[in-house]
Amino acid sequence: MKKKILALIMVLAFAFAMTGCGGSGSGGTLVMATNATFPPYEYVDGEDYAGIDVEVAQAIADELGMELEIQDIDFNSIIPAIESGKADVGIAGMTKTPEREKNVNFSESYATGIQSIIVKEDSDIASPDDLEGVKIGVQESTTGHIYCEDDYGADNVIAYTAGANAIEALKTGKVDAVVIDNQPAKEFVKANEGLKVLDTDYVEEEYAIAIAKDNEELLEKVNGVIKQMKEDGSLQAILDKYIKAE
Repeated sequence: MKKKILALIMVLAFAFAMTGCGGSGSGGTLVMATNATFPPYEYVDGEDYAGIDVEVAQAIADELGMELEIQDIDFNSIIPAIESGKADVGIAGMTKTPEREKNVNFSESYATGIQSIIVKEDSDIASPDDLEGVKIGVQESTTGHIYCEDDYGADNVIAYTAGANAIEALKTGKVDAVVIDNQPAKEFVKANEGLKVLDTDYVEEEYAIAIAKDNEELLEKVNGVIKQMKEDGSLQAILDKYIKAE
């Protein structure tokens, strides 16, 4: 009897482990690390999470027969969460960069992003050239943060944990401009009077999904779903739902 009970406990423990974080097969939980302050890619809508990345993650989880669990954390904590196994995927309008690729793998691109510049409507700043010598607000650890420090020097860049905090700093005069992805930039300007997005783009880049270096199986499956979504038009439908043609 003791052997039967022990065997049953082992089976139940194995089944429980398979449904937890890191399960890349059918029937487990897909844990998505994100930073839900980045509309229209991810944001909080009432008691729920919404946005392009949330819907892409849900489509991937559905296709893999998994439940989606969302962890809303600081942007600069996403890659460490994947490395430590606390999350399976990082989906947060994240750009593949050589520095990030040292720590995680990236999927195929699923969306294109553009780094844009937000200023006050009466600002003299009209192009990236005008950012020389002024205070620039960015979201911490984003590519906008990296680019601005490289181009204008760390002393001229102030990093905030969320894009909304950088916008508030711009409104109160603590910074002269904010560099952030174009679609969130439009959302922030829409929600805050007296601001505008410059017509001149700063940098164009591709968004991808971050996955642990040792999880090649999940990377292959995610790439397969992205390819399928591109072919059947469901990925474009998600993008069109949130990003209106101009």
